[in-house]
Amino acid sequence: MIKTIRGYIGGAVAAALIVSSPLPALALDDAEKEEIGQFIREYLIQNPEILFEVQAAYEAKQESIQREQARQVIADSHDAIYNSPHNVVLGNPEGDVTIVEFFDYNCGFCKRALKDMEEIIAEDPNVRFILKEFPILGDDSIAAHRVSVAVRLVAPEKYEEFHLELLGGRDRATEVSAIEVAKQLGIDEDKLRTAMDNDSITESFRESYMIADGLGISGTPSYIVGDEAVFGAVGMPTLAGKIANLRNCESATC
Repeated sequence: MIKTIRGYIGGAVAAALIVSSPLPALALDDAEKEEIGQFIREYLIQNPEILFEVQAAYEAKQESIQREQARQVIADSHDAIYNSPHNVVLGNPEGDVTIVEFFDYNCGFCKRALKDMEEIIAEDPNVRFILKEFPILGDDSIAAHRVSVAVRLVAPEKYEEFHLELLGGRDRATEVSAIEVAKQLGIDEDKLRTAMDNDSITESFRESYMIADGLGISGTPSYIVGDEAVFGAVGMPTLAGKIANLRNCESATC
């Protein structure tokens, strides 16, 4: 009579429980292995939806592992993330919830996500928004971000306006276009170019890359919201939901 999988499993469990038994460990011979393999194959063919359940369970497990790893990286890098001198803070500096965004001036999705940040700041007076300069889209991006950091060093009071103008523009951001935006805001070009050679600019980029690498961030926009890394332009409702969760249960996912 053909044995069932449950029978094999039951036998294995029984053998494992009888620790003091002198009997040899339960093993399957080649015929039994082939029998089980054929049984599983036929069962999966008849019930293919199980494969989707397995895939969903695997993805859920991986997401759980990634969330736990992110929590540890965020905890270990807390000062570099939230208290770095390279940070740009928008919104309420004393807000009870902080969102950290990694962005590139030439990222199309970042341009779309700009409105999400503006809406959150406008609608929620208790949110602190930290911007992390994260140029990853080529030399033009690096050059544009060097100008951006220089604006923060030379005229920090004009940074937000500069940021909104450059990221909100349709054309590709370059050193030339970034300097032009700065000049339109009344920032002295000579002072700006001098600041662009400041070593702290390279340090700010290196810090962003280090944090991003630890969190598995390889694209923009990406966020840190509470104890989670959030990838992609997820939209204002999703970010607002995670803000609400942080206030309700002190985690981005309750």
